Amino acid sequence: MNRTLLDRVRPAGGTGTLRADVTASIVVFLVAVPLCVGVAVASGVPAELGLITGIVGGLVAGALPGSSLQVSGPAAGLTVLVHEAVDEYGLSVLGVLVLAAGVLQLAMGLLRLGRWFRAISVAVVQGMLAGIGLVLIAGQLYALADTPAPGSGPAKLAHLPDLVLDTARSGTALQAAAVGAGTMVVLVLWPTWRRGARALPAPLAAVALATLAVAVLDLPVARVEVQGLLDAVQPPGGDEVGKLAEFGVLGTVLAFTLIASAESLFSAAAVDRLHHGPRTDYDKELIAQGAGNAVCGALGALPMTAVIVRSSANVRAGARTKASRVLHGVWLLVFAVLFPAALGVIPICALAGVLVHAGWKLLPVRELAPLWREHRGEAVVLVVTAAAIVLTNMFEGVLVGLLMAVAKSAWETSHVHLDIAGLEEAEGPVRVRVLGNATFLRLPKLLDELEALPRDREVRLDLHGLRHMDHACGMALSGWAERRDAARRAAGDLAVGDG
Repeated sequence: MNRTLLDRVRPAGGTGTLRADVTASIVVFLVAVPLCVGVAVASGVPAELGLITGIVGGLVAGALPGSSLQVSGPAAGLTVLVHEAVDEYGLSVLGVLVLAAGVLQLAMGLLRLGRWFRAISVAVVQGMLAGIGLVLIAGQLYALADTPAPGSGPAKLAHLPDLVLDTARSGTALQAAAVGAGTMVVLVLWPTWRRGARALPAPLAAVALATLAVAVLDLPVARVEVQGLLDAVQPPGGDEVGKLAEFGVLGTVLAFTLIASAESLFSAAAVDRLHHGPRTDYDKELIAQGAGNAVCGALGALPMTAVIVRSSANVRAGARTKASRVLHGVWLLVFAVLFPAALGVIPICALAGVLVHAGWKLLPVRELAPLWREHRGEAVVLVVTAAAIVLTNMFEGVLVGLLMAVAKSAWETSHVHLDIAGLEEAEGPVRVRVLGNATFLRLPKLLDELEALPRDREVRLDLHGLRHMDHACGMALSGWAERRDAARRAAGDLAVGDG
């Protein structure tokens, strides 16, 4: 019987395990190189900073306990937020932001708050990733044509028609766009060639072929700028640390912390379903991510998260232990030290094609229609979160999504029902039992039903069936009862006076 994926990654000892881990680490390294460089370029920082984050993700986060097989490094999910932060505060402040986020992650892990990230609405996370994907695609479409992108999400979308016209008029832009489009075609088709896919991961194959085509045809397209690994390292100084006192900087730190932690822990849950090895300890994994981000921040590098693309590649390549992810960091370090000039031949439009493809995979295209049919409220939260990120920024968009999820949950749990008895009888009191959870969200409906009761009958209101009643409902029901009693007394006095 052929062994399944889960059988292949069952923990084992001996040289077989080491061989499997070494093989898997090479596969992950080949996947990680173009993604690390592409995320850095898209974030508006030197390409070497992406490699540094990948190295730290392997050597630091990979060596610590938490999740056994998931791989950490720079992620497309934080590209938009990093670019916004670098534009607003400068590259020198990036290290402080990442360092502070890492310290917060360490604190949350030590306080055992990791498990609480599983309570975040899945619709918010999907909406967050969808919003990131949309902004990432919109920005990288400009990079496909070697054209500077506008600053904000709405501006990127609004100027897309101009981008198409300008590209069509420029031979150089058309050549760059053709290289980027070809890269995406290879990314889609390469996995269908099983022999090629086993020999070379799709992202590396696509970037390698694009680089070869540009070199052979001598195309005038922009290439990655290389400045050297040590030159790219910018440890934060005292002036940068002082920026943490600013409100906007703290908001960005919280956004880094929330998004990096949520993406890492959701990735861990997904990776756990791919293998039979030890399950993730969410608190320890949060500590590992925090330690990695603290080191990345001290080096002035990009923030890290666990990345599902590299993690699933690690599992599928047959990794048995955490040694595979540590070794992938070693290979990244060797590459960055010995072959830095290799980065300088990579076309930016090819990396843009890789990231457009990555952004598309962040969009829940297949899940949205079933979600709308089965859980319409969740679909609304997803769409609103994504739209808010596109129209504002990452932090504000996620906050809008979280508030929407809380409001939706409050609405769904605040069911209140009136059980009315005696209404069909000619005389006698009408008995009304209020059941469920009476909150301000259901107050208009509750008062409408009470006001519709006959005004010439006595109404006895029974609130013992309520599981919860907030202050607004309590005050409203008291006011309704007082108004009804006053109306009945006035009607009685009028009747006596007429007699």
